[in-house]
Amino acid sequence: MSKLWGGRFTKQTNHLVDEYTASIGFDQALAEEDIQGSLAHVTMLGKCGILPLEDVEKIKEGLNTVLGKIRDGEIEFSVSDEDIHMNIEKNLIQEIGPVGGKLHTGRSRNDQVATDMHLYLRKRVVELTGMLHTLQHALVTQARDNLDTIVPGYTHLQRAQPILFAHHLMAYVSMFQRDIERLMDSYKRINVLPLGAGALAGTTFPIDRHYVAEQLQFDRVYENSLDAVSDRDFIVEFLSHASIIMMHLSRLSEELVLWSSTEFGFVELDDAFCTGSSIMPQKKNPDVPELVRGKTGRVYGNLIGLLTVLKSLPLAYNKDMQEDKEGMFDTVATLEGALQLFAPMITTMKVNKGRMRDAVNKDFSNATDIADFLVGKGLPFRQAHEVIGKTVLYCIQNSKYLLDLSMDEFKQFSPLFDDSIYGVLQPETVVDARNVYGGTATDQVVNAIKRGEVLLNMTEQWLGEHE
Repeated sequence: MSKLWGGRFTKQTNHLVDEYTASIGFDQALAEEDIQGSLAHVTMLGKCGILPLEDVEKIKEGLNTVLGKIRDGEIEFSVSDEDIHMNIEKNLIQEIGPVGGKLHTGRSRNDQVATDMHLYLRKRVVELTGMLHTLQHALVTQARDNLDTIVPGYTHLQRAQPILFAHHLMAYVSMFQRDIERLMDSYKRINVLPLGAGALAGTTFPIDRHYVAEQLQFDRVYENSLDAVSDRDFIVEFLSHASIIMMHLSRLSEELVLWSSTEFGFVELDDAFCTGSSIMPQKKNPDVPELVRGKTGRVYGNLIGLLTVLKSLPLAYNKDMQEDKEGMFDTVATLEGALQLFAPMITTMKVNKGRMRDAVNKDFSNATDIADFLVGKGLPFRQAHEVIGKTVLYCIQNSKYLLDLSMDEFKQFSPLFDDSIYGVLQPETVVDARNVYGGTATDQVVNAIKRGEVLLNMTEQWLGEHE
């Protein structure tokens, strides 16, 4: 059968061209959105008197029949029909006859596909926001359960100062909150209707674009027809946000891999989220966080790929823009897969509080507090810094930690030391001494958890309004 657009051509398309240019292999993922947009479009054609109402009803009935068959797996998509739009239209015509060909009145595949992607991404942004919300909830719950757990805090992956494990977890809650806010903000740029822009210049038919927007629950329509069909900023923005989310997940993945190693032993991931070795029976491998860390690269690649496709394109539509979809679909699938696993993995994670405390007791992460102690006695900070540096060196040379030193040993470095230094050096004292907004003191972390719970409720409310 000839192409639906084949009237101007004298030859059949080379089969290799069909295979190379067809997008049905991946854009069939837009089938639901394509029919959703077509139903709104044909309803508008009837309202505006462009099509007889009996034709409108017949087309709508046919579209719903085709949709049902697609959902039931009864339709086999054809490469010769190029894309999801032509495949659906061909099946519609087969279902209801030539009247199905009237559906495309007043629109082009250019504004049609753009509409499909806006509908697709709008739904996925809400879903991903919900998944991030679930992950935040898991982190907040673990934080609440670990308000008495002290762990070494690191800089340069060297022990720096003791912190509450809850404080560490809440740092990721803050990261994912920024991710949620970025997705929420992007929603208003996704929720714009391009349909009605035609191929690039609009249409001669007296359509009502705002009525279509109202049916599809878009907040507004594109102001410029050229921009409407050529804009892929909303996808680039999504891929950028997704890359940042994956970067955050990758950082947490790296810590889970480290923490679950024998060398750290801070946490144990549940067996359900680990795998074994084909040769070493003792192994318990943290494959999920490792693979999330690895898949971050492909999401970055999808962002750079689309930016490269778009960088030199003149207005309006160009076939290059067919390359906007696979990376978007892949990123959505990759991100959804990671987030679906991460929340239950965090929820079931066992925290080895004793191992963490033992690590804090056997390091020099309380050294800064001795310097602060001496500053409180009137010694300038730079001099105090030097005193403690020498004290730590002495401990290293004598295989001791600061709490192991006698008062005589302390006083050989400064006469300002007294017995109160032993209380200052206790990990709980060190942690709670940092009682500033955003600090690791228990009271501050409790307040941070309360603020996190408020944000969780706000996100839940937004999801309720947009699902």
